[in-house]
Amino acid sequence: MKTVRDYIRTIPDFPHEGIMFRDVTTLFSDARGFRMAIDQLLHPYAGTPIDKVVGLEARGFILGGAIAHQLSVGFVPIRKKGKLPGKTITQAYQLEYGEAVMELHDDALQAGEKVLLVDDLLATGGTAEAGIRLVERLGAKVIGCAFIIDLPDLGGARRLEKLGMAVHSLCAFDGL
Repeated sequence: MKTVRDYIRTIPDFPHEGIMFRDVTTLFSDARGFRMAIDQLLHPYAGTPIDKVVGLEARGFILGGAIAHQLSVGFVPIRKKGKLPGKTITQAYQLEYGEAVMELHDDALQAGEKVLLVDDLLATGGTAEAGIRLVERLGAKVIGCAFIIDLPDLGGARRLEKLGMAVHSLCAFDGL
C-alpha cells in the first residue's frame, strides 16, 4: 500500500546544486495521494474546534483550501509582501541569504479564533514562525501546524515546538 511519501518526487540539484527538491506536485496530481494527504493532515485535529485554516504561500493554499472545505470553515492566505490588495500587517523573517516579508489582511482573523496553519514543507521554520506571529498579532490562536514534509535536519519542528506549537508532519526526509 502506498504512503504519502511514495507520491512525492525528488528532483536532485534543484534549485541549486546539492539540493534534493521534494516535489509535492506529483502528490497533488494523484487523486488518491492527494485525498490521503488531506485526510492524514486532518486526522490529529478530529474533534478539535477550528475556526479558520491559514495557508502559507503558495502550496499551503492548495492544502489549506482543501482542508478548510473538509472542515466547513474559512480559509485565510498568508502571502508574500505586495500580493494582498487590502490593508495588511507584515512580518519579516530571515532567509538563508537575506530577509523576506509575509503579509496578512488586518481583518482576516478575529481575536479568539482557533486556527490551523498548513503548508507543504517544514524546513527551518522561518516562514511558519512568521505566519504564527501574524496570526497571533490579530489575537487568534494557532492550535496546530500541519505539514506534508518535515526536513528534520534543518530544525523547523524544534523551532516551532519551542514556540509552544503542536507540529504534525506526514513524512520526513533526512538531509537537504
